[in-house]
Amino acid sequence: MTTSRVARAVRVVIGAVALLGVAVVIWFATSPGSMAFVTTPRVNLSDYPGELTGTPLDLRGRDQPLVRGQYLTQAADCEACHTTPGGKPFAGGRAFKTSFGTLYSPNITPDAQTGIGTWTDAQFLEAMHEGVRADGARLYPAFPYASYTYLTDVDVLEIKAYLATLPAVRQAPPENDLAFPFNQRRLMTLWSAFFNPGERFRATPARSPEWNRGAYLVEGLGHCGDCHTPRNLLQGLDNRRKFTGAVADGWRAYNITSDRGAGIGGWSTAELTKYLSTGHATGRGSAAGPMLEAVELSLRHLTRNDISAMVAYLQTVPALPSRDLPAQLAGAAPAAHDDGATAHLDARGKKIFESACASCHEWTGEGAATPYATLTGSRAVNDPSARNVVQAILSGVQALPNHPSVFMPAFGQAYSDQEIAAVANYVTARFGAKASTLSAAQVARLRDGD
Repeated sequence: MTTSRVARAVRVVIGAVALLGVAVVIWFATSPGSMAFVTTPRVNLSDYPGELTGTPLDLRGRDQPLVRGQYLTQAADCEACHTTPGGKPFAGGRAFKTSFGTLYSPNITPDAQTGIGTWTDAQFLEAMHEGVRADGARLYPAFPYASYTYLTDVDVLEIKAYLATLPAVRQAPPENDLAFPFNQRRLMTLWSAFFNPGERFRATPARSPEWNRGAYLVEGLGHCGDCHTPRNLLQGLDNRRKFTGAVADGWRAYNITSDRGAGIGGWSTAELTKYLSTGHATGRGSAAGPMLEAVELSLRHLTRNDISAMVAYLQTVPALPSRDLPAQLAGAAPAAHDDGATAHLDARGKKIFESACASCHEWTGEGAATPYATLTGSRAVNDPSARNVVQAILSGVQALPNHPSVFMPAFGQAYSDQEIAAVANYVTARFGAKASTLSAAQVARLRDGD
């Protein structure tokens, strides 16, 4: 090959790579927003006749700023991420394991040295809306500022006013442990350019005030998409698959689109309301892991009208399937201990279930001790990955102050990876529509936080 032909070939390759790079940039730059599915016009709140933000009408009789601030802080679920297990509330340090390292949440108590005690209103607004700390450093999108950017200035500052009343805790979080190049905070400037809409919530006049209030809660304060929407290669929310489910803190957050099979399209309004308010709906399963924590620290504090508004909005999110989940959930298992669906499985799974699980969950899966122990209708046991089944076995379902009947002990230290794989495969085969085929190696990865 002559030198000129080599040069032409190199130019062709460089051109192809450049075109591919441009295509990737365009793909990410044109990523739809969280409410792109709404095709009717949207307007700024200043042009909307109703009042959608702040605290709900139910609380207007208690119109003190700190009452409002506490309510908004709970709706935003701040305590969950900014509190270590067993630690002091809002003092930070909670670890979030990702594929590129571990992030630790900051202290947001009013401590002047390790918290936000010296932050100005403008600095707090910039953090919530733009993802920039008081010292000018960029925040990682584990902090959902791309959702909080929808919040009004008034709501953000009422949250700040409430946080300022908390006990100051002097506690610096550990340093993040991130691989290169993810440890370069400056890259978050580019990330924000792609994925932070940087605008306040805009109302949809063609929809009801209840629907608009629900949108503000789901997309802004509640930031539901941060757990329930998959992320793309740059860790931005992939709203092309909005609410189709993702992995959050090691647990699977399931599809909450209006798809009747994989999502919540088949749920009644009453079932959705009950689940969001209490973490349980008869025939639909019980919350566990991060979802149960969200119920305990956030959703259960919301007024009935706000829960109804969230349900009204969620029921309009377009249906998208999750193709790895069965469209039909299994019904109650037979009372007989032997059934054909589990005959081929490792006998250890049945033995462990009999000794450690059956007394609460029953052989039918319809727990008699507490409705929270019911497996029938649960998406977790109908998930062939069995991720949440394994997580519940490993770490248990902790008793919470306002849900004392919700308790499952952790068995992670009691059983080997092989034994946990065996019982998880048995549970999904007996109570689910499609059995899992977990190996000990897969359980080991989940145990390590994969």
